[in-house]
Amino acid sequence: MANEKTRFSDEELKEFKDIIDNKLIEADEDLQILKNSLSHKDDHGTDDTGRSFNMMEDGSDTLSREEMSQLALRQEKFITALRNALIRIENKTYGICRATGKLIRKERLKLVPHATLSIEAKNAQDS
Repeated sequence: MANEKTRFSDEELKEFKDIIDNKLIEADEDLQILKNSLSHKDDHGTDDTGRSFNMMEDGSDTLSREEMSQLALRQEKFITALRNALIRIENKTYGICRATGKLIRKERLKLVPHATLSIEAKNAQDS
């Protein structure tokens, strides 16, 4: 057990940083699209031209805006989690399970780079 790694190497951390940086770029772009949709920046001001009032359409628009708002909030939370992961990389604590103190498997971190729990700890938490 003395050979068990307690943290990822600097090379491994750089690899994870690159993955997270790319995910951050994508997430920021997605968030901007959602925000533009919510603020009607993409509709060229013709939203109400020749419109007859239809209660069903208005309700549908409201529901759609609420869903977009929820997606935007979720995206902001994801971006915050990614930024926090970058801080853990800088501190060289990235990839350490906050429940067990052991390293999270690389495969999991490549799929969920902002993870703070190992699969075992996550499953134990969910049950």
